[in-house]
Amino acid sequence: MPVRLNHTIVYCRHKQASALFLSEILGLPAPTSFGPFSVVQVANDVSLDFLEEGTVHPQHYAFLVDENEFDQIHARILARDIPYWADPERRRPQQTNTNDGGRGLYWLDPDSHILEILTVPYGGWPNQRP
Repeated sequence: MPVRLNHTIVYCRHKQASALFLSEILGLPAPTSFGPFSVVQVANDVSLDFLEEGTVHPQHYAFLVDENEFDQIHARILARDIPYWADPERRRPQQTNTNDGGRGLYWLDPDSHILEILTVPYGGWPNQRP
C-alpha cells in the first residue's frame, strides 16, 4: 500500500467551535466526535482531528479546491467579514493570488492557524509542467 496521510491533529482552545468554523467555511459536513476529538473529514479520506490544548502554536493548513469551490468558500469568507490575504505574510489584504496559474487566498481560524485555499498545487499540475 502506498503511504497516504490519514489524519492530523489540530490543537485548539475550543475543539467544537474550531472544527465547526472550518467545516462551515469549507462547506464540509458538520464535525463528528471521536474520543477526545472533533473531526472534520475532507474529500481525500484525510481528517483534521481538533483537540483542545492549553498552548496553541499556529500551523498552516492548505486545501486544494476547484474553481467553483473557491468561489463558494471566498463568498463565505466575505459574508462573515473575515480578513484574508493573497500571501501568507499578510501583506496583500483582501486580495487573492494567481500563483501557478490558479487562485489562492489565506485567512486565520479562531486559534490563528493559517488556512489556505488554492486551485492549482504549488508548482502547477504535474502533467502540465515543461
